[in-house]
Amino acid sequence: MSAPIILGALILMALGSIVGDRSGPERGDLPWWQGVLLEISAPFQKAVSIPADLISRTWNSYIDLVDLRAENDRLRDDLLRLEETNLQLQEALVSSGHLDQIIEMRDDFEVPMLPSTVVGLDVSPFFRSVLVDRGSRHGVQAGHPVITHEGVVGVVPRTSAHAAKTMLVLDRQSAVDAVVQRSRTRGIVRGRGTGQPEFEFEARSGDVQVGDLLLTSGLGGVYPKGLKLGEVTEVSDAGGSLLGRARISPGVDFGRLEQVFVMLRRGPGMDLLYETGEFLDPLDGSGNADLSEQAPQGGEGSS
Repeated sequence: MSAPIILGALILMALGSIVGDRSGPERGDLPWWQGVLLEISAPFQKAVSIPADLISRTWNSYIDLVDLRAENDRLRDDLLRLEETNLQLQEALVSSGHLDQIIEMRDDFEVPMLPSTVVGLDVSPFFRSVLVDRGSRHGVQAGHPVITHEGVVGVVPRTSAHAAKTMLVLDRQSAVDAVVQRSRTRGIVRGRGTGQPEFEFEARSGDVQVGDLLLTSGLGGVYPKGLKLGEVTEVSDAGGSLLGRARISPGVDFGRLEQVFVMLRRGPGMDLLYETGEFLDPLDGSGNADLSEQAPQGGEGSS
């Protein structure tokens, strides 16, 4: 028997079953020929439904995958926003801590302080300086000390309207009158162009030991008294020399210098020098002075 004949017979039996269901009385059991037809057609219906079910499940899985990918993208964006917010909050906490330190330092020294941000570094191997984002229009003048809550950073030698150059205490031209906190031995902290300045003191009467804390003495007319300069890390043998020398570790971490405070004061010695006009920089048409070249030899600000 050929396939078309079998298919035709099945179709006729299916039509007869439909007609019988519509017109016949309602009973629990099917007629024998409808039961035979149902048993024969069930495998074919199952075989036909498998591809349809597979396509349906595949489509639903694809839709779920698309939704999941969109949800992942949204969560990733939310995570990035949260990380950015967290970073801003951390920076705000750091800034808040700096503001507290400004208040404490103002109470200690009673000097107006101007918060500034380091925006540039001197790339020259012969000079150690930074550029801050406050200048003459903000009240900054040549001769103003620059500090952080950790200690002395340096002094302003030049200014423009909106920026100021700060010569660091690490610079070879920097010399700061200092005192050992423990023994009150006085001397000069000189920059060496490296990360460790040198403390020079009178060898015979000086009392300097490793671990001693060095503070500004207030002499020299640049820095007020009591600012931290650093800690002695090594004391050299003076031998027959009149001067003793010690290496110090700066109080300020210059490798992480970001925010500084300009002390809006200039010592009386500096005021006298600038008012006389004797130390004005002839190359600076604006009249701003250059401490790195013009301060007296052996005193604060230059060597």
